[in-house]
Amino acid sequence: MTTRRSFPALACLLALYLAPSAGAAGDRPAITVDAAAVDTLFDDTMSRYHLPGLAVGVVVDGKVVYQRTAGELRAGEGEAITPRSLFKVASNTKAMTTALLARLVDRGLLAWDDPVIRHLPEFRMHDPWVTREIQVRDLLIHNSGLGPGAGDLMLWPEPNHFTRADVVAGLAHLKPLHSFRSRYAYDNTLYIVAGEVAAAVGGASYEELMERELFAPLGMSRCEAGGFDRDVVGDVAQPHRRAGGRNLVYREDGAIVDAVPMAAAGGVRCSLEDMLVWTRMWLQPAQHGLVDGHPWLSDARRRELWTLHMPMPLGSRMREWDGSRFYGYGYGWRLNDAHGHLKVSHTGTLSGMYSALTLLPELDAGFVMMTNGSGEDARTVLVQALSDLLVRPGGAMPVAAYAEVLQRERDGAPPARRAPDTSARTTVAADDPTVPTGLYRDPWFGEARLCPDPRGVVFASAQSPTLTGLLMRLDGRMFVDWFDDSIGTDAWVEFTMDGDVAGITMAKVDPQADFSYDFEDLAFRRVGACR
Repeated sequence: MTTRRSFPALACLLALYLAPSAGAAGDRPAITVDAAAVDTLFDDTMSRYHLPGLAVGVVVDGKVVYQRTAGELRAGEGEAITPRSLFKVASNTKAMTTALLARLVDRGLLAWDDPVIRHLPEFRMHDPWVTREIQVRDLLIHNSGLGPGAGDLMLWPEPNHFTRADVVAGLAHLKPLHSFRSRYAYDNTLYIVAGEVAAAVGGASYEELMERELFAPLGMSRCEAGGFDRDVVGDVAQPHRRAGGRNLVYREDGAIVDAVPMAAAGGVRCSLEDMLVWTRMWLQPAQHGLVDGHPWLSDARRRELWTLHMPMPLGSRMREWDGSRFYGYGYGWRLNDAHGHLKVSHTGTLSGMYSALTLLPELDAGFVMMTNGSGEDARTVLVQALSDLLVRPGGAMPVAAYAEVLQRERDGAPPARRAPDTSARTTVAADDPTVPTGLYRDPWFGEARLCPDPRGVVFASAQSPTLTGLLMRLDGRMFVDWFDDSIGTDAWVEFTMDGDVAGITMAKVDPQADFSYDFEDLAFRRVGACR
């Protein structure tokens, strides 16, 4: 088994793009942002996708040339979103986590190729060889061999009872789908491990380190990584889902917002103003990346973060829209070429919150968008339009043109990739003899009850109570119909037998649902009777 793969042809190509990119301003194409054109894209996206709120900012040559917010923190309540409103930036947190680690590398406390167990002796992967060999760098580039989103059910849906220690311990029980370092598959759980590595070498919790190393020195006073008092902080956008033609607040923050286990993978909240501070720091480190006259991060570390470490599949849409010839993952960043220019970017997705940050370092330009609504297509469309506005010959197309491409892709998906019609489902009877009711346990997800109820047979997770629903039958198969209809997919249920012991495996009913619903990684075993 090899520990690394070499991609020499790709490396030669990337050298053209990943060399120092910031020439003198006169050497770069001049970029003039037409505020009216951005307003049109903003308005059309907002109206087409019925977003409850939207925040957009554009930076060129170190200046914020466009900044706009619209909508409400809570739909229908009249409190407007402002540039200081906090949004969940979700996986845009990953670049902050890798920057934190880079600061520790700069101080000599850590090396990218350190074995993880040097800093976390208790850490285990399913394969003992991988446990010994996995390095800090491997935590950051989605090459573990695990399936996409493996273990994410310990993180979402929120709230749940899993701790950070549960997540780290659970990795020992997640079986890989592929060889270690052989291919890309996005994960969140290993970023939580990366946050714990930072805490171990930095001598403080992940949340304390983020405040000390990022937010305070860079002046990002409207960012939060841990728990906080919602009303003291104030101006906090709430997530929404679309139902019955309306935007409805769901999973609303309580008065005290608790720290979450997945902080290092996607738990940071920031305002538009502070995300623009973050953007300027990356684009102009010599002007906006100094703290007390010294570089906040060394050039060597910046280069490492923006080096392509893991190739990613390059889809036809990216080839068509960006003219891309490469695509891959750095340390917390995605990298591709867009019409001959390097694009450094990431997105963030949490229930009812979507974000994106895109940097075009060769053009000294970048932009941020955040919404507090169900806005996956809205994000895809608006981010591409803003990118095209900056780099595409001829500029951006209308929002409708991008939206039509997405709809054609959806309409053209093969039937096997579409969610089945479950309207003909019937409730499984509480006394159905084919259902081995009882108490079940999965080694990483914990206990679940499958027990008779006045309504039928109810599946109920102990650690993630939101995952509770009624067992249904459809076309000879069974699935759990979750009581909380905001969960993105129901789950097929298959019963297995190992000798005389019953087991349960599960899978997404909607094959295109978010991979974080990793029901496929569950392997329940019956451990007792209902009580």
